[in-house]
This record gives sequence, C-alpha cells and structure tokens, in this order.
Amino acid sequence: MESIREFEAKERLWNLNYWKVMIGNFLLYFSFYLLTPLLPIYLDQQFKADKDLIGLVLSGYVIASLVVRPFSGFLVDTFDRKKVLLICFFFFFILFTGYIGAGTLLFFAIIRTLHGLPFGAVTVANSTAAIDVLPSSRRQEGIGFFGLSNNLAMAISPSVAIWIYDATDDFSLLFWISLFISLAGFICVATVKMKKREPVTEKRPISLDRFFLTKGWLLAVNILFFGLCWGIMSNYVAIYGKELLNITDGTGLFFMILSGGLFAARIFGAKAFAKRDVAVRAAIGVILSLGGYVLFAAVKESWAYYTAAALIGLGNGNMYPAFLNMFINIARKDQRGTANSTILTAWDVGMGLGIVGGGYLLEFVSYSAAFWGAAVMQLMGTLIFYLFSRHFYHRRLPLIQNQQTLVQK
Repeated sequence: MESIREFEAKERLWNLNYWKVMIGNFLLYFSFYLLTPLLPIYLDQQFKADKDLIGLVLSGYVIASLVVRPFSGFLVDTFDRKKVLLICFFFFFILFTGYIGAGTLLFFAIIRTLHGLPFGAVTVANSTAAIDVLPSSRRQEGIGFFGLSNNLAMAISPSVAIWIYDATDDFSLLFWISLFISLAGFICVATVKMKKREPVTEKRPISLDRFFLTKGWLLAVNILFFGLCWGIMSNYVAIYGKELLNITDGTGLFFMILSGGLFAARIFGAKAFAKRDVAVRAAIGVILSLGGYVLFAAVKESWAYYTAAALIGLGNGNMYPAFLNMFINIARKDQRGTANSTILTAWDVGMGLGIVGGGYLLEFVSYSAAFWGAAVMQLMGTLIFYLFSRHFYHRRLPLIQNQQTLVQK
C-alpha cells in the first residue's frame, strides 16, 4: 500500500517544484516580452531610428542568444543545473537596469544585445529543470503545459504593455515593471528543490553533439522557418496595425486572442494528444498557423487581423510543444539540455532573420511584402515537415529507444 502511494506521488504531474519552475518561466518571459511590441515605437520616438535600423537593434538579443545557447546546453548537462539556472537568471534580472539608463541608441543597442546572453542561457536552464522535476510517464503532457507558461507570457505581456503605455505614455515605467517582475521570477526558481547532480568529471572528447543535437538537425532547420514567421509577426504587428489598419487600441486585443489560441491548444491539445504520436499534433499545428499567416497577409481588414491571431495561436500552441517533445524523444537522457538549447537556438535564428528581414521589407518595400514573406516561410516550413521531417523523426526514434534500453541493461 505504501509503495503504491509513493508511486502515485512520484507520478503526480502538478507537484510543487513543477509549479515553481512554471511560474518562474512565466515571469521570465513576461518581463522580457513586456517590452517587445513597443520597442519599435520607442526607438522611433526616442531616437528617430529608421525601420531597418530598428530591426538591427532589436535583433541584437537574438544574435547573442544564438551564440550562448549551444554552450548553455553543455553547461546544464555538465554542471549542477540549479546553480547554472540561478546565475543566469540573476544576470538576466540585473540587465533590465540598462534600459532605464540608456540615453543613446548605441548604448540601448549594446544593452539589448548583452541581455540576449543571460536570456538565452536561462531559458535553456529553466526548461531543462522542468524536465527534471517531471515524472517520466507524464513528460509529454508536462512539457506541453510547461510551454504554455512562456507562450502565454509572450502573448499576454504585449497586451499589458500596450495598456500601460496607452494609460501612462511612459516607457520608463515599463522598464521598471520588467525589472521587478524578473526579480520575482528569480526568487521563485531559487526555491525549487532539485536533485543535486555532481559535476561530470569524465573526460569525453569534444564533439559537435555536445553543443548541438545532431540527430535532430532537420527538425532544427524546420523550426527555424516557423521562428522566422513569428519574428516578423510579433515584432511588427503593433506598428502595422497603427499605421496601415488605423487600429490604435486593438493590438492588445490581437495579443489577447493570440494568447487564447495558445492557451486552448496547450490545455486541450495536451489532453487530446497525450497518448498519440507527437508528429500528428505538429502536423495539425503547422497547418493552422499557415492558415493564420496567409489570412493576415491577404486580407487587410480588422476581422482578418483578429481571426489570424486565433489561428496562429492555435497553430503554434500545438506545433511548438510537439517539436520540443520530438527533440527530447530522440535525445539521450544526458542530452536534455542540448536538446532544449538546439530547438531554442533554431527558433532564435529564425526570429533574428525575421526581425531583420521584416525590418528591411517594411522600410524598403511594404508591409504587405513583409507579411507575405512570413506566409511563404510558413508554407515552406509546412512542406518540409510533411515531406521530410516527420519521416526523419520516426526513423530516429527506434534507434534512440534501442540505445536507452542497452544503457539500462
């Protein structure tokens, strides 16, 4: 009887540590993306920056995240994960003070770029911590719910930011709010109890597989395309709605609808697909997103603007956790950090290309070209998934399962 109770406790999904990691993750992303939709407007008003220059400045954090994430995966797989998490989270928190004191465009660009280093590292460390505190039998479901915390934060925080800015017309207030929210996130994860992992002392040869999940290279290429679309849409939707559709107070509603789609996909998708092939969930997600991006680009009407938000939210809410599960499933147990850093690195590359490319298209061509570019990239990513990636994943899954069985024996 006692052993049954112990087993049930171990298999419980919503344990206290899982809650703490999720809340910390929500606050991490909320504080960072609170600034995202308004920074183009801030740089335009404060420094009179052109749209292509805005794209370069905003892409700095993505480049920094891209540089640090492969090494972050190596660190969390090699050293004590909680220590790595706390160190990275602290530097992420403290760098918000730089935005408050930035008096020139150059200094702002430097701070934004530097902020990408701890942001890239802490997102890898925190998502790996979530996997560690999850029972193995509930991992697919748990990863889906965990991803809701950052997706929900990324969707809700722009709405909150726009509401605060409309009410106060004060950018510095947003910087201070982000600072204190990130501090709350740091305090939250500091209370998480994790099994202590001894540093890896075994000398293993340095190889690419220690920094990048080479077994998942095609999945990484695929997710890059989807990150590119998100980079264009999330960074330029506010200025697009204001200048082209004359929607001055509806961008917050756009992100609320987007967050509703993400929430619905995470909650109902996690239950519906808990015992099914994750590739099926990914397939549904990429199609829904494609419909959203095409509608957004093709129809310049308010109803299409908001309907596209719902479709993109539903699509990404299903697609991203499915891809993350595929990465985790084809990785060894000692490569969880590497698997996390690989998908996040690929997403960052796409985001960076989307921000820079979208900025240039907005400045030198048109809004229509930028958002049609996002739709075309989503179509290419969808074709890659259906024609290649899902078969790529299914071929590698039995191989890694056989390896895990041999290791256990």
